[in-house]
Amino acid sequence: MPATVQLNLSSPPWPGVDEERVVAAVLAALEAEGRGREPVEVGVLLTDDAESRQLNLEYRGLDRPANVLSFAMEDGEEFPDPEDGGVLLGDVVIPFETTRAEAEDLGVTLEARLLHLVVHGTLHLLGYDHERSPEEAERQESLESAILHRIGIADPYA
Repeated sequence: MPATVQLNLSSPPWPGVDEERVVAAVLAALEAEGRGREPVEVGVLLTDDAESRQLNLEYRGLDRPANVLSFAMEDGEEFPDPEDGGVLLGDVVIPFETTRAEAEDLGVTLEARLLHLVVHGTLHLLGYDHERSPEEAERQESLESAILHRIGIADPYA
C-alpha cells in the first residue's frame, strides 16, 4: 500500500488550491526519504492565522501564528493505523494569511510558498530539524530544494 495524504481545508480563504499539487509535494518528500511506497499517512491542514496562532500557543507557548506547524505522532514515533495497517506520521498545519504575506514578501506565487511549506513540514515529520544545528539546517534546505525542483518549484534558498 503506498503512502496516503489527507488534505483538509478548515478555512475558506484558500483560493485556487491545487489539491493534487499539495499531495504531490508530500509524496515527493516521502519518496526522497524512501518512504513513498510504504503504508504511511500524512495529514495536511490548510487553515487560517487564528487557528495556527491557537495551536502555536497551545503546543509551543508562542502567541503568534506559525508559517508551518508539524505535529509528529509522539515526538517522531510512528503509530500503526488500526484501520489499514499503515503508519500515521503526523500532521502539517499551514495558515493562509501568513503564507500569502510571505509569498508577497518573497516575490513568489502563493502556490510556490504553500508547496515549500508543505515539503518543509513533511520533512519535520520525518525527523529533520533545521534548528538543531547549522549542518542540519543545510541538509534540510538542500533536500527541500531538490524536492521542490522535482515538482517544478524554484529553489527558495537561491
